[in-house]
Amino acid sequence: MRTKTIFIIVFTALLTIFLMINTDSVEFNFIFVKKDISKLVVVGVFTFIGFVLGYWAGKPKTVISTYDQKFDDPKTSTDHKNNLSDEDRDYIS
Repeated sequence: MRTKTIFIIVFTALLTIFLMINTDSVEFNFIFVKKDISKLVVVGVFTFIGFVLGYWAGKPKTVISTYDQKFDDPKTSTDHKNNLSDEDRDYIS
């Protein structure tokens, strides 16, 4: 196994143990309401939000550059209809 895979397994196991230990209820003061919520729910939700934000912030961005071959230059583009064989033209029409 790779080191990254082992790290993910160990981290997930430690997080699960941590969540299972902290199941008692705690009073949270929201802006207008006070609620008793389990630590398990709060820590789990914020851990999930942290993973999502970390993935979103760390994912590579798509950059379009003048060196990309994906985009054809209009000066050098050829008419692709002229490259069709007679058999292909019959099939299309």
